[in-house]
Amino acid sequence: MDALDIFASAGLWAAVLRIATPLIFGTLGALICERAGVLNLGIEGIMTFGAMIGWMTVYQGGDLWLGLLAAALGGAAFGLLHALLTVTLGLSQHVTGLGITLFASSLTYFIFRLSVPVSGTPPTIVPFQVIHIPVLSDLPFLGEAVFAQTAPTYLAVALAIVIAWGLARTPLGLAVRIVGENPHAAEAQGIDPIRLRIGAVVFGSALMGMGGAFLTLAAFNSFFPTMVQGRGWVCIALVVFASWRPERALLGALLFALFDAYQLRLQHIVGKAVPYQLFLMIPYLMSIVALLVMARRARVPQALMQPFRRGER
Repeated sequence: MDALDIFASAGLWAAVLRIATPLIFGTLGALICERAGVLNLGIEGIMTFGAMIGWMTVYQGGDLWLGLLAAALGGAAFGLLHALLTVTLGLSQHVTGLGITLFASSLTYFIFRLSVPVSGTPPTIVPFQVIHIPVLSDLPFLGEAVFAQTAPTYLAVALAIVIAWGLARTPLGLAVRIVGENPHAAEAQGIDPIRLRIGAVVFGSALMGMGGAFLTLAAFNSFFPTMVQGRGWVCIALVVFASWRPERALLGALLFALFDAYQLRLQHIVGKAVPYQLFLMIPYLMSIVALLVMARRARVPQALMQPFRRGER
């Protein structure tokens, strides 16, 4: 198999969907926060906490879906904290977000080490299993590539479609977009910008937690504190790449996942002739190039990172 033959492999495209799933959850969460005017740099810590608390719930005897719910609730709790500090009190969104990341990551490690004894091999759980959709999973190529995934992957794609429709076609979506563009105009129309921003940050952070939980409940079967590995920051970049549009966010997550899945397979072809670190750089370098191309045409929400105070203009 040469470098181009990799693209004809159904296994590559199946891996693309798996790798993209936590990015889809995280990017959608960050996008909703930012469309409402709030930058949430706590995403890295929220995903780490979601990965841990989801795994811990199942490890302690809970159901896999209960673990996913626990991750969403954990993410929502950190989102509420972030919203109270930035939306209600008007504190710096940059500083607060980074503080949330440090707090959530440290709390994750503390709880994990308190609950699980230190050992050479981390404990494991039984993760989500691949669901083969009748008839569709039997299709040549597409069946293996698209219709043989775990339930959270199907959920992530469905959420991207629903959120794209909701932001564009529903009164709630319109309200979120108005609050992110001009909260004072939204208030004049009877919308409460503070309440809506808090709700958007809480919901977006819940999605971030679910993105982290996918890593421990589906992609792998155990938890280690560094497993998120910068995916949260990638999600922040993907929001800009997507121009704050959910359908483009889905495309961006798939594109990054394609670069990542491709470099893993390319390593096996090239072997040790090229240092593997160069291959690990490929998805990030290609994402930077794509970001530079798309960012010039991106339209930032006008009220992003601007605190709202009643009576001020």
